[in-house]
Amino acid sequence: MLYLSFFRNTPHLPAMNGRELTPGTREHELLATVALLQAPQVVKAHLGAQIDGYGSAVELLRWVYRDAGAEESTALFETVPEAVLSQAEQEVQSWGEHALTACTVLDSTYPELLRSIFNRPPLLFVRGERSAVESVGVAIVGTREPSEAGARRARKLARELGKRGLTIVSGLAKGIDTAAHTGALEVGGRTVAVVGTGLDHTYPKENTLLARQIVDCGGALVSQFFPKQPPMSGNFPTRNITMSGLSVLTVVVEASETSGARMQARVALEHGRTVFLLRSLVNSHAWAQRMVEEGVKGTRASVLEEVDDVTRRLDPEYEPQAFAIA
Repeated sequence: MLYLSFFRNTPHLPAMNGRELTPGTREHELLATVALLQAPQVVKAHLGAQIDGYGSAVELLRWVYRDAGAEESTALFETVPEAVLSQAEQEVQSWGEHALTACTVLDSTYPELLRSIFNRPPLLFVRGERSAVESVGVAIVGTREPSEAGARRARKLARELGKRGLTIVSGLAKGIDTAAHTGALEVGGRTVAVVGTGLDHTYPKENTLLARQIVDCGGALVSQFFPKQPPMSGNFPTRNITMSGLSVLTVVVEASETSGARMQARVALEHGRTVFLLRSLVNSHAWAQRMVEEGVKGTRASVLEEVDDVTRRLDPEYEPQAFAIA
């Protein structure tokens, strides 16, 4: 992992030969990844997989900025425009005073579970305990406007799974996410918040204290967005993809037809992850019933009746403790 403290009080990144980037050099691969994320002509949805496919963000960046008339055999050695490198360098240097770590998809410490999904992010920022991101995580997600019963169920589920040593993953939003993070913290468990903003921002503002508690209690805040990125509607579906990728399974507590939690359930099934939907959700929403009966591309969600359903799925030899979620 590239620690951003590397850039602290450093006016310039390591020297580049003639402003050329060197493939395989960690700092240059980071710069190239940032430049690709800044490039308007690059489709971002599968950029992580593209960088992985090339084996180098530097090589991919050179290809993007190749001379239109050059032969492909020489295109990889074209110089990336100075303005492109300068913009990327300015972005990276702006991170230097923050207590963050960052890794690209090429880094050996990029989370392996996340690396396994086809739409993995090319860049990841972490504030807090790095090991929490690598631990066995269960995503608990749902609506921002839950019923009283829904919030209670999310909190209880997080408490019980936290007691069993599982890391609770959620999105720091109000409602179900807040209940899930809070439940984990109440029993001394670890929780990870995958957010839809840069880590300079907390959204919603009322969860500022909760975000601090997550880090102070051995958890982490995770983002794929540059630190100064404010909340934008398009960011949140993207973070749901990342949340699914970081979790061994997803539990949806309450969610409407248009909810981001419903989208995460669909994406998690596409990722080959286990998806649980609470019985109360399946009984009240047609989309949830369809996901259990028909599934997504042949993979179906399961109904969650009790907490032990989760632990049995993760460990078939687990001895049931019979905690209902009512």
